[in-house]
Amino acid sequence: MGPLAGLRVIELASIGPGPMCAMLLADQGADVIRIDRVEPSGLGVPLDPKFDVTARGRRTIALDLKQTGGRDAAMRLIDRADALIEGWRPGVAERLGLGPDDCLKRNARLVYGRMTGFGQSGPLAQAAGHDINYIALTGALHAIGPANGKPVPPLNLIGDYGGGALYLAFGLMAALVERQRSGRGQVVDAAMVDGASSLMSIFHGLLASGRWDVDTRSGNLLDGGAPFYDTYVASDGKYLSVGCLEPKFFAEFAQRIGLDQRFVQRQYDRRVWPEMRATIAALLATRTRDDWCGALDGSDACVAPVLTLREAPMHPHARERGAFIEVDGVMQAAPAPRFSRSHGATPHAPRVAGSDGEAVLLEAGFARDEVHALLASGALRVPSETAA
Repeated sequence: MGPLAGLRVIELASIGPGPMCAMLLADQGADVIRIDRVEPSGLGVPLDPKFDVTARGRRTIALDLKQTGGRDAAMRLIDRADALIEGWRPGVAERLGLGPDDCLKRNARLVYGRMTGFGQSGPLAQAAGHDINYIALTGALHAIGPANGKPVPPLNLIGDYGGGALYLAFGLMAALVERQRSGRGQVVDAAMVDGASSLMSIFHGLLASGRWDVDTRSGNLLDGGAPFYDTYVASDGKYLSVGCLEPKFFAEFAQRIGLDQRFVQRQYDRRVWPEMRATIAALLATRTRDDWCGALDGSDACVAPVLTLREAPMHPHARERGAFIEVDGVMQAAPAPRFSRSHGATPHAPRVAGSDGEAVLLEAGFARDEVHALLASGALRVPSETAA
C-alpha cells in the first residue's frame, strides 16, 4: 500500500535525519528494514521504543557489523535493496566494508543515500556536530531570535529534518527516477549544511536586493520585525500568530480588530511600525485567544492560535483532516503528503531493536541453519521474547 509499495530500503541505524527520512519512506509504503546494533548504542536521547516515533513503520534486525558474519548478512540484504540510508561520520561505512564502492560493486542499481552534517568532503567533514552547529554556518541561526537577544535554536527542524531528512528523501527519489533511464544506481551526498542553506534561498535574494538587514535580528519582514507578521499575547496569556503580509489581508485584519485605518495606509512604512505594534498588542490583549479565534477563524485576516503540542491534534481543522493519528497509545502526525489514489496503511508502532531479525533473514533466502549460526556467534541478536 502507498505510492512506494515494492521499494526496498535498508537503513543503517543512526540518529536524527536518517530515521526521519526512513520514516517518510516507510509512511508511503516502502519496505524499510533498519539494521540496528547488537548492543545499545547510546545514540541520541534514550527513549522507550514505543515513543520513538521516527522509528515507526519498519522492521528491524540487529547485526554486529564488526563481525564478518554480521557484515556479510547486511551485504546480502543490501544486494536485494533499491536504496540505502547511511548516517554515519564519513569513512565509517568504508571501514566496515559497507561503503558505496563495496555495495555498488555487488548491486549496481543501488541508490546509496549518505546523511551527514557537514558533508563527505571539506575541512569540517570529520567534525562532530548537531543541528545547532550546522545551521549556525548557514546564516539561519543568526536570523532567528529577539532583536536585543541571542540567536534562538528553532528546535532541530531546520538542520536535522528540513535540511537533512527532507533533502535526503528528495535526493533518493531523484536518483531512483534517474535509475529508470540509466539502469544504474549512484551515491546521494546529503549534508545538513547544504540543505539548510538551500532552505535560506529566498533570504539570500532579499539580502542581495537590499531588503534584508543581516545586522538587525527581528527587524525584517519575516523574522518578527514587521508588526503584521508576529505573535501577540491575548488576555488569558495565550498567544495568537498574525501573518497578514498582503495589504488586502492586513486591511481585513485591521477592520476586524478595530485597528485605525491610518496604519492600513502606511502598512510598509517602518517609521510607524513601533506604534502599530503597540496598538495591535493593546487591542489583542482585550480578549482571550479563543475569543479572537472565534471571531477571526475562516477569515482572510491571517490569524491563528499558537497551539501547544497537546492542543494541536485537538484543533477542529486537524481533526477533520485526520492530521494526527494514535499509534499504540502515542499521538503523532499522520503520514504526509497525501495521495489521491495510493493510500498508505496506518504505520505500525516502532519495534524493539532486532525484533524481526530471523524473519528478515529467512525472507531474504537465508537457510535456517545460517540464521542459527549467526545467533550462536553473536553476529545476530534478537530480543529474548522473539527468539525461536
